Amino acid sequence: MAVYTDINKNELDSFLALYNIEEIVKFTGIKEGVENSNFLLEGNSAKYILTIFEKRTDENDLPFFFNLMNHLNDNEIKCPQVIKDKSNKLYNFIKDKPAVITSFLNGISIKKIAPKHCGELGENLAKFHLASNKLEIKRDNTLGIKDLNKLVIEINKLNLKEYDNLISIINNEYDYLKDEIPFNLPSGIIHADLFPDNVFFIEDQLSGIIDFYFACNDYYAYELAICINAWCFERNNEFNVSKAKSFLHQYNSIRKISADELKALPTLARAAALRFLLTRLYDKIHHNKNDLVSTKDPKEYYEKLKFHQTVKNVSEYGL
Repeated sequence: MAVYTDINKNELDSFLALYNIEEIVKFTGIKEGVENSNFLLEGNSAKYILTIFEKRTDENDLPFFFNLMNHLNDNEIKCPQVIKDKSNKLYNFIKDKPAVITSFLNGISIKKIAPKHCGELGENLAKFHLASNKLEIKRDNTLGIKDLNKLVIEINKLNLKEYDNLISIINNEYDYLKDEIPFNLPSGIIHADLFPDNVFFIEDQLSGIIDFYFACNDYYAYELAICINAWCFERNNEFNVSKAKSFLHQYNSIRKISADELKALPTLARAAALRFLLTRLYDKIHHNKNDLVSTKDPKEYYEKLKFHQTVKNVSEYGL
């Protein structure tokens, strides 16, 4: 979550007039995140989240995201409910940008991740995958391995000498991965951005998942790879096999991971690390100092990539 588009009370009131929700007495910009503008709306008895979608989110994708979220709610997967307006529309516009109101989820994101938190994530992610499989909608992963070449090309065009070594590593890794990724694995709707700040807990119990605006159709095992990168390393980028073992075992207890998926996992972990290395580097290069959010360090994912390059077998991830 973040704030790129600032709004005043009059603009908010005009938007809220379209909805049957209680009077909002306070609204606050939420600084965390890198994609869209988010505000906490507070009434006397309820809270909501207002999201304004910025340039990276295609308006044509919004029905996919919103129908997924409401479907998951209907199937007891804890995530924000999209609030429809008086005309039963899922979203409207603020400053000519699409905007949505969703329910507020209680809980906090975990700062000190333990194996038990990873296990909670694994169990709930498997339930998410099984529930989303019942929904017949589709959105391609525009940041999947098949499309990473577009970002690689963009970064190569910039000719930035301070990143010469990193860009050379990126090119070599992409050349390797494009020939190694299998394209016949079990697939369906995935979240695709399950970082710890997108998962809430109450007393070590997972209370909800937020920020579905990268959700798409892709390999379930690619989602596992993203989560291993996001949840199973320490702050010094040292891999924690206990976290990975808890995550994968709990996931596997709900949705059985196939032999092909297990075989592909080390390669997919490299692909996931490259994806976030690329997008973080791109965002850092193009960062506007006036944005009310800071960029994340791309070198974190270079260190994670180096670890995955040493993995020879999925057993090194604890399963």
